Amino acid sequence: MFVFLPLVLPLTAWPVARLAEQHLHPRTATRLLTVLAVVLALCSTVCLGLVMVVGTAQLPGNPLPDGWSDPEVRAAVPYDEVVGKAAIPALCAVVAACARTLWRHARVRRQAHRALTGLPDTEVAVLPDAVPYAYALPGGRRGGSPADARPGGGRTGPPIDGRPGGGRTGPRASARRGGGPAVPHRHGRPGGELTDGGRTGGGRPGEGARRGRAGRRARGPRGGRVVVSTALLDRLGAAERRALFAHERAHLDARHDRFLLAVQLAARANPFLRPLRTAVAYTAERWADEEAARAIGSRRTVARAIGTAALVSRGTPVSTLAGLAAPGPVPRRVAALLGPAPAVRTWPPAFTSVGLAAWGAAAGTAVSAMSSANSAVTMVLILHAATPL
Repeated sequence: MFVFLPLVLPLTAWPVARLAEQHLHPRTATRLLTVLAVVLALCSTVCLGLVMVVGTAQLPGNPLPDGWSDPEVRAAVPYDEVVGKAAIPALCAVVAACARTLWRHARVRRQAHRALTGLPDTEVAVLPDAVPYAYALPGGRRGGSPADARPGGGRTGPPIDGRPGGGRTGPRASARRGGGPAVPHRHGRPGGELTDGGRTGGGRPGEGARRGRAGRRARGPRGGRVVVSTALLDRLGAAERRALFAHERAHLDARHDRFLLAVQLAARANPFLRPLRTAVAYTAERWADEEAARAIGSRRTVARAIGTAALVSRGTPVSTLAGLAAPGPVPRRVAALLGPAPAVRTWPPAFTSVGLAAWGAAAGTAVSAMSSANSAVTMVLILHAATPL
C-alpha cells in the first residue's frame, strides 16, 4: 500500500506553501518550496510508473514477460485491475504535460534570443516597441528578428492562460489595444542596446542616457540579459528604471528561471503541488524585490517601480521567465517593500506556525521518498521472482 502514499503526500506541503510566503525570507522560501515540490513530484511519478507496469502487464499483446501478469503477481499488488490500468493514461498525461512545458519554455527562449541577433552582448537589451514589458532572459544562443522578443514571440497583447501573445503585430493591432502605433525603427534600427555611454545603439545621441546607464556591465551569451521595451522605460522615472534593472539582474544572478521551471514541472506531475508553484512564483519575485532594494538603497523606490510597471506591463512571455510586473499579488509585494526588510533565516524556529508547517512538509517528503523507494524495491523483487529465467 506504500505505493499510493506519494500520490497524496503533497497535501502535507500545503500549509508551508502559504506560511512561507508570509514568514520566511523570500530566498529561503523559494529554495525550500522548490526542493519540496521536486522531491514530492519525483516520488509520485515513480509510484505512478510502478503501478502502470502492473496495468500494462494485463493488456493483451504487451511486450512484457508473461510471468508479470500471473495471478500471484496481481495478488501482491493492490487493486491492480482498476488502478493499474488507470495509471497508464495518467502517466501518459503527466509525460505529455511536462514535455509541453519544456517545449514552450525552450521555444520562447529561442525566439527571444533570435530577436537579439547582431546586438552587442551588453546586459540590457532595449527593444523599440509600443507594448510595455520587461523580463530576465537567461543565457543562450541568438538569431532572429526583434518582433520575436516581444511577449508572445512577436504578437502583441498579454499572455493568455500562460500562452504567449494575444494578437497580431503592426500599427493597427497596437492601436486597437490602446498602445499606440507600432514603432519598428524608433531608434534608427530594429532593436537597441544601452551601452557604456548611455546611448541607444543606432539611435539619437543621449537617448539612452535618459533611460539610465543600464548597460555598464557586459555579459556573454551565457550570462543572460534584461529585455525591456521602450514603452515601459518611457513610463518610469530614472530611479524606477534603476530599480527595474536591479530587479531583473537579481533574477538572472539567482537563476530564478530554474526554480520557476522546476515547480512548473512538479505541478504538471502532481496537481496537488499547484499551491507550491504559485508560492514559488511569488517568493521568487519577492527575492528579486529585496535584492533590488538592497542594491539601490531604497525600498520605496522599488515599490513604486513595481506598482507603475504592474499598471501598464503585459507581463512575461511565459510563466517560467521572471519579470518585474509578473502576474501575482502585486499589492502584497508593494506592502512588503514598504515595511522592514525580512530577517534572514536558514530554517524557521520549530515552535512557530511556519516552523511546524515546515517540519510537517519535510516529514511528508521523507515519508514519500521512503514509500516510493520501498515500493520500487518490492516491485522489482516481485517481478524478478515472476520472470522465468
